[in-house]
This record gives sequence, C-alpha cells and structure tokens, in this order.
Amino acid sequence: MGTPDFAVESLRVLVENDYNVVGVITMPDKPAGRGYKIQFSPVKQYALEKGLTLLQPEKLKDPVFLDELKSLNADLQIVVAFRMLPEAVWNMPRFGTFNLHASLLPQYRGAAPINWAVINGDTETGVTTFFLTHEIDTGNIILQEKVAIEETENAGDIHDKLMITGSKLVQKTVDMIIDENVSSMPQPATMTLKAAPKIFKETCKIDWNQNTATVYNFIRGLAPYPAAWSLLKTENGDELNVKIFETEKELTTHTLTCGSIVIESPKQVKVAVIDGFIRLKSIQVAGKKRMSVEDFLRGNKLTEAYKFE
Repeated sequence: MGTPDFAVESLRVLVENDYNVVGVITMPDKPAGRGYKIQFSPVKQYALEKGLTLLQPEKLKDPVFLDELKSLNADLQIVVAFRMLPEAVWNMPRFGTFNLHASLLPQYRGAAPINWAVINGDTETGVTTFFLTHEIDTGNIILQEKVAIEETENAGDIHDKLMITGSKLVQKTVDMIIDENVSSMPQPATMTLKAAPKIFKETCKIDWNQNTATVYNFIRGLAPYPAAWSLLKTENGDELNVKIFETEKELTTHTLTCGSIVIESPKQVKVAVIDGFIRLKSIQVAGKKRMSVEDFLRGNKLTEAYKFE
C-alpha cells in the first residue's frame, strides 16, 4: 500500500526478489498540472508495468473494497507513504500490517518527517518499520536504521537515501516475519518529541529575522519540494514571489535590516539575516523556470533597493 516514488522502491525490491505480491493498493487517479490531465501515481505506474493486481479505493471502509482486499488472501500488508488505515484493513492479514516510516520513531511522527528533520538542523535521521495500531505512527517498532544528514544535503537528498535504506529494511522485516522470527517493542517514552506535521504553503514562507543556521536549514529542508519562498519587493513597491532552492551561509556582523539584499557581483546576491547573510544560488520567480542566480541576474536588473519580506 503506497502512492509516491518513495513507496515504489520497496515494492520494486519485493517484486525483483520474487516475493509473492498478491495485490497493490494506491490512491485513485487524479488530475494534475495545468491541463488537469489524469495522472497515475508512481506506485500505480510500476504495478501496471509488472502486471500486478491493483486496487484504488476512494474510501477504505467501503464494503466492496474490503471484500476485494479480503479476496486477495494476503498473509501480510506493507504500508509505505499511504493513508491512515481503518482497523478493518490493518487487522485483516494473519501476520498483520507493518509500516515503513521515514524517521527514527518516536521522533517525527506525522506527514513530513524528512522535511522537519532537515529544517530542525538534525545531523541524523533514519527509517523505522513498525506494526500498525490505532494511533498513527505509534505501533511497536520492529527494526530501525540510522542515516546521517550532511550539512549540505537537502530534503530531496535525504528522501533518496531513506528510500533505498528503507526498501532494504522492508525486505529484512518481511524475511523476519516469514521466518516467524520477528520481535517488536513499544516505542520509547520521551518528553521531548519532535513533530512532523503536514507542510502547507504558509509553512514555507521564509522569516529573514532569524539567524543564518535557521534560515539555511529551513530552505534546504524544503528543497526541492515544496520549496521555501519569499516576497521580493521592488523599488517601485511591486512584489515578486520567489522560491529559493539552494543557498550558502555566511556568518558575519553587519548593520543592514534583515531581508536587505547585497549585490556582490553581477553573478552573486546575498540576503541579510540577524548574524550574517544567506547567499542565493538557485531560485525560481513565479511564472518562470528554476534557474541559477547568475542566470537570473543576467536577464533582470536588480538593485539593492529591492528587499525580501
């Protein structure tokens, strides 16, 4: 059970290693893009390529879907980046249902664990397999694997690392369950839990009135998707919506207002924050393609009267 690319890798590992995948469950098709063309989920695309039985329920409590799911007679269900399941679904197989989560539980329960780990400046994250229960992301842990977060890596880099590590953990977990050699333990109780709530457009707005590390981590924690953004106010008072994907940080003292820009050269721009500057490397202005700052400056006249707000 899964929808995005992150789930495809685990499915691929199971298929290519000859596990008996009796069915694949994914989200219903939905229109996307400017033309609102129907788009298949990455999991559906892979399942169709491999000729796997596919179910796409609108509602997971629908009796018709539950009958179809039961008819697959699965021994085990595996969830990777899917929806919250009702008990009638996760309690159906004889070996239960386990989930692959992109964090070291109990930390970062929620919809966006990768983004928040990078935003918070963590140097380590990981993946966890755990048995599903009533409360989301709280079930007994089966296995965990740690993964380092380098200071120059963004959320996309960590996504790809965890996708590969996670697929191997899924296979290892399945083998333990098949061999009836699986043990699990309750998630440790801790007073300092970090949350991973769903990210909305408002969440992604940059606050330049913070220190270099906080702004730098915020931008890379949202790159390449959904991307941090800010309004660039021109000297005429017009506003440009600018997504920022890649930056460098510079610690130094200055007297500029936060959000002020400094044009270092025809190729470089940096933005003032509390204790230094954020040098912009890759951006996207609304209605345009993503480009390097050098390319942007080549086609746009920017002055230091402009300011990010």
